[in-house]
Amino acid sequence: MVDLPRTDPGAGISRPAGWEGIVADWSSDQRAFKNVSWGKAMMWIFLLSDTFIFSCFLLSYMTVRMSTVEPWPNPSEVFALNIGGRHIPLILIAIMTFILISSSGTMAMAVNFGYRRDRLRTAILMLATALLGATFVGMQAFEWSKLIAEGVRPWGNPWGAAQFGSSFFMITGFHGTHVSIGVIFLIIMARKAWRGDFDRERRGFFTSRKGNYEVVEITGLYWHFVDLVWVFIFALFYLW
Repeated sequence: MVDLPRTDPGAGISRPAGWEGIVADWSSDQRAFKNVSWGKAMMWIFLLSDTFIFSCFLLSYMTVRMSTVEPWPNPSEVFALNIGGRHIPLILIAIMTFILISSSGTMAMAVNFGYRRDRLRTAILMLATALLGATFVGMQAFEWSKLIAEGVRPWGNPWGAAQFGSSFFMITGFHGTHVSIGVIFLIIMARKAWRGDFDRERRGFFTSRKGNYEVVEITGLYWHFVDLVWVFIFALFYLW
């Protein structure tokens, strides 16, 4: 037998150098998203756009905080609770942060069991994540009601700078909305995993056509992002 010379399919195709080559790769989908599904790529693009929004909110908060001439309320006093006759600063915020960070662990385990096709453990861990997220939102609602009862409004507060109320309700409300949406999607995905929709390739709302659990990982990407954003909110709003 005579071995015929192998030809490279890409031979003869010129690739621009420098930035033009990078743009050509991304626009033709040759390297940037070669091994990434459209669902996961779109989630990353959404999270990138959401990062810009949260960054604008936090930068605006820091600008207002540093430029105001009125005294800014002390977070250790504003967000304190009286428990057993003792004044404990930031106790509620610390518990909320612990709960939300713990939910990232249960979400990571859900993704792990999802790729092992263990639908029951995946569903249980996603429901546990949703429960932790719902607990966080409930504690945030308690925090809001407490501050509103003490006189905090978006246009002012009894402790100093009027921008405190608007910054607090805008940033924490926007983040709380993200958590609430995540809880809803977690419950939906847990129900689908419990029924075995991903194993039987059952068509439907947010069900993978390939019969895998990639949508669980996509949901996890969103949830980890929400948890990461809270770390920055906690550091800049409650500890500064």
